[in-house]
Amino acid sequence: MKVVLLSDIKKLGKRSEIIEVSDGYARNMLIKKGLAVEATASNLNDLKLKLKNEEKVEKEKYDNALREKGIIESKEITLKIKAGNNGKTFGSVTAKEISEAIKSSFNVDVEKKKIDIDEAIKNIGVYSVKIKLHREVEATLSLRVVEE
Repeated sequence: MKVVLLSDIKKLGKRSEIIEVSDGYARNMLIKKGLAVEATASNLNDLKLKLKNEEKVEKEKYDNALREKGIIESKEITLKIKAGNNGKTFGSVTAKEISEAIKSSFNVDVEKKKIDIDEAIKNIGVYSVKIKLHREVEATLSLRVVEE
């Protein structure tokens, strides 16, 4: 029996693949557990439409990430932090603070877990911070830390 896989199954196939399996295995295991559907014309058409929709959504996310990259890389963000006499700060700049600064400055929402700080920012100065906007798009933010 031909079935369309609804999820990745180890040693059997990837999601949306059409595979040939025995009738019993298809009915009693794959279809019963919701891992596959029978490869009928209507199910194949539904799969085709679903894949086309997912591709469209992914393209929109990619385009949005490219737009956000242009916005983020075009300007510099300045953060004020308390510091001592020698330029050493009290504490460090966190990803949460950077995320909030991006939101207020550029009106772009960036999750703090997507901000990659190589080493703790504990001094006054200019830093480059990498931000993962999409699995294929990474922006570099210019961050200026100044004394409050």
